[in-house]
Amino acid sequence: MIIKQISIFIDNKPGRLAEITDIIAANNINIQALSVADTAHFGVLRIIVDNPLDVEQVLRKAGLTVSVTSVITASIKDRPGGLAEVLKLLSAHDIQIEYMYAFIAKHENEAYVVMRIEAEGAAEKLLREHGFTGVED
Repeated sequence: MIIKQISIFIDNKPGRLAEITDIIAANNINIQALSVADTAHFGVLRIIVDNPLDVEQVLRKAGLTVSVTSVITASIKDRPGGLAEVLKLLSAHDIQIEYMYAFIAKHENEAYVVMRIEAEGAAEKLLREHGFTGVED
């Protein structure tokens, strides 16, 4: 459930995302999920990849500012209320989510959420106890 996420700090200008994803593709690294948060002048591209250590090195060599953080993934039922179930469980145990994003799984009727949580160990234990799995499970 706990996996590594790559955050890339980028200028907010046309073509910049294309340049970065081209660097990743040229190094045969697969992007499994992504999120972009931006302001008028810069953005943060958060990605889940098949080999986070390789992509970190590749992007640093390309002159990009990169950080690696731990995040939690949880498989949820891809149906109304699936996300609410996870969020209510974490809330009931006073576990705060800093940010999150979702992506559809390759398995039918499943989706995944990626959550940055300060208390990741407690959150992972709680989710597992209630039958939730992550991307590596």
